[in-house]
Amino acid sequence: MARAPNYGQERKERDRQKAAKKAEKLAAKAAAKERSRPEDKTDVGAEATE
Repeated sequence: MARAPNYGQERKERDRQKAAKKAEKLAAKAAAKERSRPEDKTDVGAEATE
């Protein structure tokens, strides 16, 4: 005999997976942005204070 569907729980699980995927993409995008940032801008400020 088939089980009774639990639509609320299934929807919550799909939403949780979607949110996790979105957060992972956002973190990857932020990391890529950080890597693409020029290094010389941060070093110039350090050299000027010395």
